[in-house]
Amino acid sequence: MLADLRSAVLARVDGPLRGTSPADIVASVAALVACVAGDQPLTGIGVSLGGRAADHRIVTAAPYLGWSEPVDLGGLVTTATLVPTVVDNDVLALARATHWFGAARGTDRFALVTIGVGIGYGLVVHDRLVDSDDAGVGLVAHLCLDPLGPLCARGHRGCAEAMLASGKIRDAVALGRGGALTYAECLELASSGDPVAARVVGDAGRALGRLVAMIANLTMVPTVVLAGDGVRLASVAADAVAAGLAADRDPAADPVRVEIHPGGFDEWARGAAVTAIQSYTTPGGSGLVHR
Repeated sequence: MLADLRSAVLARVDGPLRGTSPADIVASVAALVACVAGDQPLTGIGVSLGGRAADHRIVTAAPYLGWSEPVDLGGLVTTATLVPTVVDNDVLALARATHWFGAARGTDRFALVTIGVGIGYGLVVHDRLVDSDDAGVGLVAHLCLDPLGPLCARGHRGCAEAMLASGKIRDAVALGRGGALTYAECLELASSGDPVAARVVGDAGRALGRLVAMIANLTMVPTVVLAGDGVRLASVAADAVAAGLAADRDPAADPVRVEIHPGGFDEWARGAAVTAIQSYTTPGGSGLVHR
């Protein structure tokens, strides 16, 4: 995605990865950058991925790519493109975009929860993103939301990943109905009143409401933004989300503002762009220092 300094999207392009090795990833990124930018000079490049990054350069773990050893992805992409490159966890990058240009613009305290293949979490307090070496580990994904719920791959019963991940919802509906389905089809079936899909999606919605309440109770943020590829769950199961939130929130507490950000997969790329924008516009790159 090509963006200006206000993160307005100027152009976008998609392409398959050539492979998952560091060399393949760098070659894929360099080719996409050349395609989307053309002859336009670039000030910076931002790359985000599901994993952990140190110093906005070194990828220390990237499970979706099968990387378990450190990779200087920022340095490699800089060498391949001749453009300064910053690298970060995808949820942290999306939280930056949400804070500066998105649903939480002007808000100095909020939490971001992403729903999709996995469950992500970002937090902004006192107008600063809370950054940590643990970003990308998926700590929030394994909070228990239903002690009687299904199991995740680590054996946790009813954790956020087991209840909310799009693949888990799809598998639960397919098991009940006896056939393979896509995540989108599961949500459509739930909307139309299918008993199996409605039960699974309703349970997921209540779990999501409980997660929002838990985050708000512990951090005392007034706003929680929901985003990610699977965020339509929050709209389809809106009543269940509200019920789960109310059940675990003291009625004397201030209402939690829940913002559903329906942006698609492009928002992850936009988050990477905003990370590059912050690196360029903040003196000394201080806006990207770990806190």
